[in-house]
Amino acid sequence: MTQNNDTVKLIGSWSSPYALRARVALHLKSVKYEYLDEPDVLNSKSELLLKSNPIYKKVPVLIHGDVSICESLNIVQYVDEAWSSGPSILPSHPYERANARFWALFVDDKIFGSLDAVGGAKDDEGRMAAAGKLMECLATLEEAFQKSSKGLGFFGGENIGFLDIACGTILGPVSVIEAFSGVKFLREETTPGLIQWAEKFRAHEAVKPYMPTVEEFIAFAKKKFGVE
Repeated sequence: MTQNNDTVKLIGSWSSPYALRARVALHLKSVKYEYLDEPDVLNSKSELLLKSNPIYKKVPVLIHGDVSICESLNIVQYVDEAWSSGPSILPSHPYERANARFWALFVDDKIFGSLDAVGGAKDDEGRMAAAGKLMECLATLEEAFQKSSKGLGFFGGENIGFLDIACGTILGPVSVIEAFSGVKFLREETTPGLIQWAEKFRAHEAVKPYMPTVEEFIAFAKKKFGVE
């Protein structure tokens, strides 16, 4: 059985929006850990990564003592439950916890799915259809933000929480898609709350040290896809 004072390691990649989730959670809980970066994880994976996550072979992976925890949202929940230090990441009320998990799955399924569809479209017609779907998903997330935030700065209210961490991972990919397509997906007329939230999220002390800049995301995407 692991103990809170056991060695903690996080296998991640600086460009991975999913690894960002784990780093933010660990920061919020003031957990000291060793960060092991996989700089070219798409093409080369370390033996430790393959050993620690033999099923999916993806980052992030949290190693706590002699156990490995995989999948970013699973890691965030584990960190919240394993360390009592710092603020709670998930809401205390069962319904609010379930609701936060629901919208986190919406982000991973619908929004990331739409982002992939925009980036992978074969022609203008497919790209426009995917872009329309992405806008619809972001408008739906805007409604969820207005309800969840209760007029405050984050999905979790006054403080950053589970749903903020889940949603924050879309900001880099959205900025890249906007740069390549010339289309603004986060707009004042459709997603005013998300725009203000995004500024607060990026500037948060638990996020800023680990989140690449928009320029870094774009440079990485150009290199990945061979775009000049």
